[in-house]
Amino acid sequence: MSDCSLTPADPGFSVSSFLQTPFLTDMYQLTMCYAYWRGGIHNKKAAFELFFRKCPFKGEYAIFAGLDTVLRFLEKFHFSDSDIEYLKTIIPHAEPEFFEYVKGIDGSCLKVYSLREGTMCFPSVPLLRVEGPLAVAQLVETTLLNIIGFPTLVATNAARMRHVAGPEKTLLEFGLRRAQGPDGGMSASVYAIMGGFDKTSNVLAGKLFGLELSGTHAHAFVMSYQNMKDVKNRKLRRNIKKEIASSSSSSSSSSCPSLEESISSEAEEVDFVELVLSIKSRLGIDGTQEGELAAFTAYAISFPNGFCALVDTYNTLKSGVPNFICVSVALVECGYEPGSVRLDSGDLAYLSIKSKEMFREYAEKANCEKLKEAQVVASNDINETTIVALNEQHHQIDVFGIGTNLVTCQGQPSLGCVYKLVELEGSPRIKLSDEMGKTTLPSRKVAFRLHSSDDRPLLDILVRVEADDTFKAPQSGEKVLCRHPFVESKRCYVIPERVEQLHSCVWDGRCLMEKRYSCVEIRDYVNAQMNAQREDRLRIINPTPYKVSLTQDLFEHTHELMMECMPIPVLEM
Repeated sequence: MSDCSLTPADPGFSVSSFLQTPFLTDMYQLTMCYAYWRGGIHNKKAAFELFFRKCPFKGEYAIFAGLDTVLRFLEKFHFSDSDIEYLKTIIPHAEPEFFEYVKGIDGSCLKVYSLREGTMCFPSVPLLRVEGPLAVAQLVETTLLNIIGFPTLVATNAARMRHVAGPEKTLLEFGLRRAQGPDGGMSASVYAIMGGFDKTSNVLAGKLFGLELSGTHAHAFVMSYQNMKDVKNRKLRRNIKKEIASSSSSSSSSSCPSLEESISSEAEEVDFVELVLSIKSRLGIDGTQEGELAAFTAYAISFPNGFCALVDTYNTLKSGVPNFICVSVALVECGYEPGSVRLDSGDLAYLSIKSKEMFREYAEKANCEKLKEAQVVASNDINETTIVALNEQHHQIDVFGIGTNLVTCQGQPSLGCVYKLVELEGSPRIKLSDEMGKTTLPSRKVAFRLHSSDDRPLLDILVRVEADDTFKAPQSGEKVLCRHPFVESKRCYVIPERVEQLHSCVWDGRCLMEKRYSCVEIRDYVNAQMNAQREDRLRIINPTPYKVSLTQDLFEHTHELMMECMPIPVLEM
């Protein structure tokens, strides 16, 4: 069993753990805690459910994230001596016994049921169910909402961008400098990867979570060079690793030197500056900015295996791309890959198409077929809508670098999760509202996902948990009546081929998760679910809603309680 220990090498390490204390809460949680205690009901057995009412980004799904951080929080949830001293200053009239009670509170008295992290989820389906003493289960509300809301929003945003970009494109998270503070930046990097991105520019996230990093250079690097004389280190060693590996495989290992020894002894150094200039002359490329060419040359010497040139400092097509081509062809002639250009301004679709045309044109002129493999990276305030527009223009971008609109969730700043009491001492609780969408579903519930014969999700159905913690699960191959939560006429039968239970107990005074999933493992899980969904539910314009239904038993239970709790008005003349 996992012990939830806090270790940076652990894929679940929480970057904001020092902030996750019982005081990461709203004042009214503490005042309610005192009032519960003062009223003698603080130890009543309660059940709360955390869910959202409406999907983000005008879509019809979300990607649940933040569970691992929830478990970290519960593992160390307790009030320190300094917390108690501060609590005495903000509730000064409280009895000494109350502070003794608070000092003894920790996470061992709680039980938490949850979806698996990375699960595609829908309105009204509980993301978490928290059971325990009323006062303690209430105390964790704000922290859990904070821990779940932003991660779920970022993971959903990333999944949507992955979907519109397509599985073959590489997505890079570039948002640290635009994020809401260090914690926002770290959280966004992690949950963007979970949602479907490939790499991040955030070095600390790479170190702590083992994420793949990606980075090139800024305009400042290009502007730091004026001419080729500024390139002080002119030499580049040829890459003959492939040739040596090929010849070694057909020779006796006892008579051949090691690959490393062969490279160090046989690979010659070339004057890369002279090579670039000779290629430029051979290709007849004139009028480009020499400082830019020098910068690209210097960068290629430093990173010949990962050369990416930012080409819009002066003029993308008249200078940046031609200069890149000269350096790229030189790299290929030295045994390296051709690298990529990065477009950071202008008409990205047009520039990507023209760049690829120039790669093909000069590949013929230089007799360098490899140049056709050079990639185009695009950045510049890209969001989901931008990618869709680029798709319509038949862009030729291979890699998207997305920052601000990903990590700040430009399309929707908050998920709007809520945390509602659904049961107290075995008695159901319901919140009524004039807005039917804000009426809560009473009692503890467990969700099941019903799958069709081709293993696509048909709908989620909520089942009531009985007082003895048992529930009647739908069975594969058996007809299930599925009811709309509030509209009596909306109902259907489903005969599922497969039934998937979505909730499991992840905390019972200690962490019960046997496996900690890495960001990459969760990303694979998200991708699998996205691929299994019907396309009309994923589209960005007028997506088809996914059904969340109730069993007949829960439907009747809910409506009986609504009638019981709803005041009957008296009409007066």
